[in-house]
Amino acid sequence: MSRKVGSELLDSSIPQVRYVIITPARNEEDNIEETIRSVMAQTAIPSEWIIVDDGSTDKTSEILDRCAAQCDWIHVFHLSDRGYREPGGGVIRAFNHGLSRLSTNDWDFVVKLDGDLDLPPDYFQKCFGEFEKDPTLAIGGGTICHDKDGVLLPNFDQRMHVRGATKIYRRTFWNQLGGLYPVAGWDTIDELKANMLGWTTRSFPDIRILHRRRTGSADGAWRNWFKNGRANYITGYHPLFMMLKCVKRIPQEPVLLAGVALWCGFISGYIKGVSRVNEPDLIRYVRKQQVSRLLFQDSIWK
Repeated sequence: MSRKVGSELLDSSIPQVRYVIITPARNEEDNIEETIRSVMAQTAIPSEWIIVDDGSTDKTSEILDRCAAQCDWIHVFHLSDRGYREPGGGVIRAFNHGLSRLSTNDWDFVVKLDGDLDLPPDYFQKCFGEFEKDPTLAIGGGTICHDKDGVLLPNFDQRMHVRGATKIYRRTFWNQLGGLYPVAGWDTIDELKANMLGWTTRSFPDIRILHRRRTGSADGAWRNWFKNGRANYITGYHPLFMMLKCVKRIPQEPVLLAGVALWCGFISGYIKGVSRVNEPDLIRYVRKQQVSRLLFQDSIWK
């Protein structure tokens, strides 16, 4: 038995890691086709790839339909346009819609993958190799980079954090997680919960991905940092930890903007009475870890 990949057939007798991909995509006409090509070229092909067109108003829909016709393991679903971009919540609602449409049940990993990435051909093969070496690893993924003069440079270095653009979840942990929160900060909440439950999370510094659009570029720098501050509030960050985090960001270019926007986003949660994640044990765990960090003791932020 074989599977169709473009014009070629893959021999399904070759052992493959059983994984599925879900991609929420909105107005990605400039990027999505390259992402699809890079997944088609993988040495480890997914069992199924669900792409959710989240109300695109450009040519994303027709590109997706054309590309899906080339592969029997790519399925596209179109959602109506809500009229605006909704960072965090909208992305995860689209992801959850895709998850509900999966026809493959016997997967070992589920991947949340953005539609503006360019993956090396052995990306998933290498990532799953990391999971195989570390049975405690719940969430992993490559390092998101930008292209500077032909060199892939990481956007930032934080080993325990896996960027939301490329999250690979081990099924054993996924069953414990209970799904992703449709809120800003979902990609921090999942990792904190994993660590609370005794798992580890990390990005792989030697496995690099080209992000075709810089993080936050769709929102603008102020809105992006403000959103991150609000996400930290929703997650339950300790105010003192957050204050020092904002101070640390002040020298970052553009000077003052990141630190001030982070703090404004965080404080706005209190002012507007925004609901926090409804997991008191998780918030207590997060704050305990942050206090340990402030006291220069062992914590998940090593």
